[in-house]
Amino acid sequence: MSEKLFTVGKIVNTHGIRGEVKVMPHTDFADQRFAVKSKLFIVPDKGSMIEATVDTSRFHKNMYVLKFKELHGINDAEKYKGSLLKIKADLQEELPDNEYYFHEIIGCKVLTDDEPAEELGTISEILTPGANDVWVVKTPQGKEVLLPAIPDVVLDVDKEAKLVRVHLMEGLL
Repeated sequence: MSEKLFTVGKIVNTHGIRGEVKVMPHTDFADQRFAVKSKLFIVPDKGSMIEATVDTSRFHKNMYVLKFKELHGINDAEKYKGSLLKIKADLQEELPDNEYYFHEIIGCKVLTDDEPAEELGTISEILTPGANDVWVVKTPQGKEVLLPAIPDVVLDVDKEAKLVRVHLMEGLL
């Protein structure tokens, strides 16, 4: 399959003997992703991925307990411990303005709002420590700059051109 897949969760363990699995969600849309009849791809570290359909789903202790129609017991479920759960790109939700998926932001070039604009670097990862996300910008010199993803700092995001314009508040560098 050459279509791009996006991670929505990870199977962290089995649950009981009927083939249920515990899933740590990696999505803001967990209720939709893990709803009954949802189609997901189980992608193990080794071996080939399978398409699976959610048969039952419930939220329990900050995780989802899922039963897939394709897994018939603990022996089937056991071999998928540690596997990622993914969806096709066309199943992603449309986001409101000024909200972005991580994969749309990572790799963007960051420019300052100075005249002339100065290239700060490239976004290499996104941290989610609490109140707001923090974008990690790798400079051409190899240093990392942490930018809070707040309206005072992030002025403009052009997903198509992979460019982000930022205002460097005092103390950020």
